[in-house]
Formats: sequence, C-alpha cells, structure tokens
Amino acid sequence: MAAASGLQPRLLSTFVGDRLLHSRLPLPHLFGYKTGGGHHVSMRFSRALSGLTNLLFNRRIVEEVPNTKRKPLRPGKLSPRRPVPDNILKPPYVDTRQSPGISSGAEVHDEMGIECMRASGRLAAQVLQYAGTLVKPGVKTDEIDEAVHQMIIENGAYPSPLGYGGFPKSVCTSVNECICHGIPDSRELEQDGDIINIDVTVYLNGYHGDTSATFFCGDVSDSARKLVQVTKECLDKAISICAPGVELKKIGKTIHDHADKHRYGVVRTFVGHGVGRVFHADPVVLHCSKGPLPFNLLVTSLPPRLIPSLDIYLYS
Repeated sequence: MAAASGLQPRLLSTFVGDRLLHSRLPLPHLFGYKTGGGHHVSMRFSRALSGLTNLLFNRRIVEEVPNTKRKPLRPGKLSPRRPVPDNILKPPYVDTRQSPGISSGAEVHDEMGIECMRASGRLAAQVLQYAGTLVKPGVKTDEIDEAVHQMIIENGAYPSPLGYGGFPKSVCTSVNECICHGIPDSRELEQDGDIINIDVTVYLNGYHGDTSATFFCGDVSDSARKLVQVTKECLDKAISICAPGVELKKIGKTIHDHADKHRYGVVRTFVGHGVGRVFHADPVVLHCSKGPLPFNLLVTSLPPRLIPSLDIYLYS
C-alpha cells in the first residue's frame, strides 16, 4: 500500500511484515528516480508526472485524490492473525518471519507436479471468484480476508500469504492507489467508486496456486474502468505470445507497448514470477521493454511444465 502523508513520502506497507512497515531503502533508491533539489521529482517512467507519481512523491499534503472527491487511502486497524488447523500442510517459511525471496532456478514440473499445480490453481481460482462476490460498498477488506481464509482451510489448503515474511493476513487486498500486496484491515469499501485487486494464493499438497483480479465497487469512474480494462488486455496479450523459445523480454515489451499505446505507465518495481513448490521462483518476468535485470533468459520448456505468474501493474 502506498500513500502520501505529511511532508515526506513513505511506504506504508509491503508484502512482508507483521504490521504496516516502512521501507528500509530511501525512495530514490527503491524507485529509481533522481532528486533535483526542488519540491517535485520526476520518475523514469513513460508517464513521469502521473497521478500515482504525484501521490507517492509530491511533497505537498494531499487531501484528495486528483479529479475525485475520494480521500487518499489510509491504513485501518488490523484484526488478530487467523488460526490454521494443525493438520493442514504449511509452507516451510511459515513462522520464520523471514522473506524467502525469489528462488534461484526455474522449476520444471513432472506430470504429478503439473496435476498438483492444476489442483492448487483451480482452488485459487474458485476462491478468487467467491471473493469477488463479496466486493460491495460497506464491506471491510478484513471481512474479505476472513471469508477467503475460511474457504481455503475448509478445502484443506493453506493461505500462502499468511506468515510470508511475517505478512499478517491470508489474502492481499489492494484498493485504488495501493499498487499491490495491500493488507486487509478495517477500512470499508466505498460507494463512490473503489477498485480493489484481490490476490489469492493457496498452498495445496505442497504446491502454490497464485491468481488475482481487480473488481469494481460502487460507481466506478470511466478512467478507473479504462485502467483495469487496459491492464487486462496487457495480461491477455502477454499470455498469447508465451511459447517455447520466446525470450522473456518479448513478454515485457508486449505489455509495455500496449500500456504505452493507451498512455499508461508500467510499475517497474514489481515483476511476474514462476510458481510451484516455491511461492516465488524463477523466471522473473519484467513488465517493461527495458529494465534493471538481464533479458537473456529463454522459455525453453513446454508449457505448462514451466509455469509463470504474471502480475501486471499499470498507472494512469
């Protein structure tokens, strides 16, 4: 979750941490921008002075989100961590409070592994579909977490985010300007047009199934609807070119080109990743045509033996 507060920009939360954490890195280093000594900074993004950039880095106190009557996103109260029955298999990182990071080396699955992946992916999709039905004005994101948690454990699976590096909840709920990995809390969804990304990952029979989607709540603006539509189009176009021997950089270029065509920027800080026995594994899939990581990796195994998860984040 990212927001502006007071006179200094800061990160209110990340995917790791038992509560709302500050990034240990300074924002210039974390997001790759150069300060010019003035009151504003410019980013190395296609749309450098976007609403998101202003929200994150503008030194002015922002009392309203531009072009709306909505207040900026603020963290609510966290409920206690929800228990998981002892008989449910847990990922090895649970309760270590250490973030495993991205595992080195792509996982190539055998036939049994592929069947386990199908089962975990199917359950994750069913949970996500159910979670989407809960998106209504007045519903707290913590209530969505409670329902998701219950459905996952009732199906004999473990909610993968819970305990990942100390993450305190079972699902990620990212509302409006929160890019990703938002922590469910006491905030209620609003009638005047919230959008919410729900990111569900389940750990079933030793394999993670990872999926997410963005849902509309109340009277959503045309600009928000267009942002979600173009992001989905980027995802579909990226999936359509995946094949043996395709360079990963072509996936990023496909996403970046379509986003740029519609005058959206790509959030470069987060990436797609492999998934399977490990929550986050190689290959790392960037969403831009150029980035800080090398692009000499090839997709050499027949799908779906090598299974990537594409999480795409655009901003207007």
